[in-house]
Amino acid sequence: MAWAVIIAMFSVVEPNTFFTFANLRIVLGTQAVLLILALALLLPLTVGEFDLSVTGALGIALILTGYLNIIRGWSILAAIAAALLSGVVIGLVNVFFVMVVRVESIVVTLGSGTMWLGVGYGIWGANISGVSDALVSVTRNNFILDVPFAFWYGLLLTLLFWYLYALTPLGRYLYFVGANRQVSRLSGIPVSAIRAGSLMASAIVSSIAGIILAGVLGGSGPNIAAGYLLPAFAAVFLGATAISPGRFNPLGTFIAVYFLITGITGLELLGFSGWVENVFYGASLVLAVALSRLAARRRFTQ
Repeated sequence: MAWAVIIAMFSVVEPNTFFTFANLRIVLGTQAVLLILALALLLPLTVGEFDLSVTGALGIALILTGYLNIIRGWSILAAIAAALLSGVVIGLVNVFFVMVVRVESIVVTLGSGTMWLGVGYGIWGANISGVSDALVSVTRNNFILDVPFAFWYGLLLTLLFWYLYALTPLGRYLYFVGANRQVSRLSGIPVSAIRAGSLMASAIVSSIAGIILAGVLGGSGPNIAAGYLLPAFAAVFLGATAISPGRFNPLGTFIAVYFLITGITGLELLGFSGWVENVFYGASLVLAVALSRLAARRRFTQ
């Protein structure tokens, strides 16, 4: 409802620029990477873990795809394979320190995420352009219904996550573990495996986002990934107030990503450029966390 209100409001105020298919195509296509990264965050948050290393995984995958393909001359498939492998490595590091050493996930992933962003800068500390046309073609330059492929990858992943959460036992287990680990363990749910799996999946999905971003940009750079962390968290928490209030859910996350960018785009078209994105995302995160907590309390008391 709120999304529809924002669309209607900006369509009335800026009908010649906001309510156009060209603007819609830009909005849908440019947010695909953020959507995929937010879905990566969804898994650990559902089971009560924080993964602040998602931008580190995205950044390493982005750098490796560009560096290995452009600078080192690897085939794009080999570069993509290396980028995916980096996601596996990052996930294993997080799992080891969280599950084996038993350090809090927020501490582990804050440190590892910062470390991996630094590693990416060490691999190649400048922007790179000229990534394989094959990757650009399957992310940015080809369209379905005149919308770039990248958006459809994000939509497909959203639907896969929805299926996982809504229609499989594993989806129910994710919610059970997030609600009460001790009761879940006594009920026979493999709590440790689910927590570890969520951290692994988060890192791998984040690396996929990095690969797609390399195609969308046509290159890579060391300072790009960090800016995605706040918007991704804002989208996931705001999404917990939609569709299934009080619960992290994929469809809510999808709506939240595009709700946020709709508001930002509308404000920028009105002349509020530069600072508005940080203000909007920051305020949205605080409000979203507050609303999701209230919704969770209502769900608990009912």
